[in-house]
Amino acid sequence: MGTAVRLAGISVAVGLLVLAIKLLAWQMTGSIALLSDALESIVNVATALAALIALRIATRPADAGHPYGHHKAEYFSAVLEGVLICMAALIILRSAWIGLQDPPVLEQGFAGLAVNLVAGAINAAWAFVLLRRGRALRSPALVADGRHLVADVMSSVGVTAGVALALLTGWYWLDPALAVVVAVNILWSGWIVVRSSVGGLMDESVPDDDLAEMRGLIAANADGAVEAHDLRARHAGAATFVEFHLVVPGDMRVEEAHEICDRIEAALKSRISECRVTIHVEPEHKAKHSGIVLL
Repeated sequence: MGTAVRLAGISVAVGLLVLAIKLLAWQMTGSIALLSDALESIVNVATALAALIALRIATRPADAGHPYGHHKAEYFSAVLEGVLICMAALIILRSAWIGLQDPPVLEQGFAGLAVNLVAGAINAAWAFVLLRRGRALRSPALVADGRHLVADVMSSVGVTAGVALALLTGWYWLDPALAVVVAVNILWSGWIVVRSSVGGLMDESVPDDDLAEMRGLIAANADGAVEAHDLRARHAGAATFVEFHLVVPGDMRVEEAHEICDRIEAALKSRISECRVTIHVEPEHKAKHSGIVLL
């Protein structure tokens, strides 16, 4: 079982633990804002399960039906996560509307807040792990999960401060008002997750900095070729697909052209993990005199 799958499995366990702690805080206080915080943790558990399933599919090797692999399964998980986040926000808004009409009196307020802060600290620590390891592993599902947890932590901090203010002032209407703020924040984080995932599903190009690095690697390892043009690259989960046309002298032997391709491919794979390279070799009269001009 791969590292990404193990991390996704731990995320499920962490999500269940945090959910239990937040529900305890809500039961102690009766706070709608703390209930909204707990509802977001239910989404955390659901999306962690979705990420785990998607990652298990994504790690399957290529087969006859999926010759390019199963990497894009992660993007479906991230899109599902974004949709679930938005659903949680709508549930919170409904609870907040009811609370604004009849603000609840908070009980065991500060004790409940202390319990909720413990849950926030656990989420913050795990979000840091997911973002750092998810980026290192180039896993959209883990990164999306980490970003959601960051938004959850920010919500928890805001909710804790607001509920504390309500307890100190007696302005209990602040409790459902804070729930509205949490819901809006959750909606925004859901949009970010969906936007980044749709980009992957639509074969969005890699960032310009990555393309520039690829051009440099091709130029440095294409001795004997005339030029390289029509460079294209895209991410699909942890994999990066790179393709371009390589122009060589018309009288060059096939074996020599193949050696240049092998050299370029090795250079790209040494710098880009799980890189899949496709090179189309063309004779000199196909040169466009643009792109990466070598001779």
